[in-house]
Order: sequence, then C-alpha cells, then structure tokens
Amino acid sequence: MTTETVLSTDLPAPVRRGKVRDIYDLGDRLLLVATDRISALDLVLPTPIPRKGEMLTRLSAWWFARIGEVVPHHFIDVIDAGNAEALLPFPLPADYHGRSMLVRKARRHEAECIVRGYLSGSGWREYRRDGAVCGIALPEGLEESQRLPEPIFTPSTKADEGHDENISYERLEATVGAEAANAMRKRSLAVYDYAHRVALERGVIIADTKFEFGLRDEETILIDEALTPDSSRFWPLDRYEPGGSQPSLDKEPVRAWLVASGWREGDPAPEVPDDVAAATTERYLAVYRTLTGEDLPASA
Repeated sequence: MTTETVLSTDLPAPVRRGKVRDIYDLGDRLLLVATDRISALDLVLPTPIPRKGEMLTRLSAWWFARIGEVVPHHFIDVIDAGNAEALLPFPLPADYHGRSMLVRKARRHEAECIVRGYLSGSGWREYRRDGAVCGIALPEGLEESQRLPEPIFTPSTKADEGHDENISYERLEATVGAEAANAMRKRSLAVYDYAHRVALERGVIIADTKFEFGLRDEETILIDEALTPDSSRFWPLDRYEPGGSQPSLDKEPVRAWLVASGWREGDPAPEVPDDVAAATTERYLAVYRTLTGEDLPASA
C-alpha cells in the first residue's frame, strides 16, 4: 500500500482544478485525477488525507460499473500501471495510478442534483423551521434522521468555491432547460433508488447524495464522481436510530475537528492534526471495504 499523498498534479494538458479533482482536457475525453485534498465547510484544507483520492476514484468506478443499466454516464476506466500507456497520450506518474479516471467529455450542466432519502443536516433544519425542505412540503411530526415517505429531489447551484445555494425546480429549468432538468431529476432519483437498495444489502444507509450531469451527443449523462463519502451521507445500518443525528462514515472527523478548533469563516485554512487525518482515512477505507466487499487495491 502506498503511503505517498498527492495534493496537486502536473500533467502536459490543459487543466481545470476543483476542490478535490484536477481535470485534464484530452480532446474528446477528460482525465480526472482525484487528489488527497479535503474540503470541509466549503474550505479546502492544506493537509492531505492519505489514500482519499484512490478511494474516491475506485468507489466511483465500482458504482459506475453497476449503474450503467440505470443511467448513461461518462466513465471509461481507472488508469493504472496496466493501461496507462495504451489509454493516455503522455506518461502518467506512478503516484497518479489508481486515482485517475478516464471519462468521455460532456458539457456540464451548471447545477447540482441532491437526492434526500432521510431528514438530516440542512434538510432537518429547514423542516423544523418551515415544515418543508427546499420548498417541498413534508408530513408533520417527522423526526431527525427519519426516512422520508419517498426520496425528494432538491437541486442547488454549482460553486467551485464558496457555498452552493438550494434552488427551486423551476429555477433549475430556467438554468439548464426543461428537457435537461427533467432528465436530471428522473435519473438522480433512479440512481439513488438503486444505490440505496444496494448499499442497504451491505449494511450502509445512503441518507442523501449529490450528482452532476452533463450533455454529450444531445443526451444528459451522469458525470463527475458517484456515491462516495465526499458526495454522500453514509450511515451504518446497524447503528441507525431515528430521532437524532447518526454516526457517519464520511469526513465527519475533519468537520468536527474544524468546528471545535475555533476556526471562523475568513480565517486561513488550518492544518489538520495527524490523528484526525488518519481517522478520516480509516473511515474512507472502511466504507470502501463495506460496500465492495474488498480492500482498496494497491495503486501501482
């Protein structure tokens, strides 16, 4: 198992850098390299989380291999030592193996698609205040973390930096067009329904998740990552108890540490202690092992 971490990448192709991924333009394809950067409370922290990028890439690939019959998507392959030379126009450094994903290029729809199956986080706070989540009225008397009668689709703006903003379905239609909005809603709900059932069989609740879509060959397809701890709220099924917050299987150790550290918005991003980074790695590896039934493979 590699102990190297990757905070930034440098390859001979045009690049756009997100919070976690560096996206290289290869013409009709893109190379998505997931670094070990981590963000919490919309802040990109300077401390890498070992093996995070590999886990995000491998788990996304695991899901893409299963949801292709549910929705069309952009995934082609994970790049490693066995296929890098055949699939890429330049040599790929060994520490990028296993964290790099080759995908079909699509024109990104400028919105994010959130599906909520349980009442938690900002949705719970909105429900307590308004009896609704993102304008969608819900039954009275629901508890925190309770499973909703049916999953709800709540789009938001797409912000590479700063805060996303919840938007109405009507605003989504105005942003991407009625046809694309309809496809995004139906396909988000379909993937969530499938993934929720698969994860439950493995002892994991997907409380909510976020998808992104793009347009390729006049069709709206699933892009970016899929169903990872960076984009989803995962709970252990055997510890699930509605009526309060739930133990999480995501980057909660970093979030909790950041809140307790006294950091305030506008302050410089602080270094994450080694024990917090290690605990986060263990959670990511545990999620991968629980969902796939296998240990995260070595990168090279």
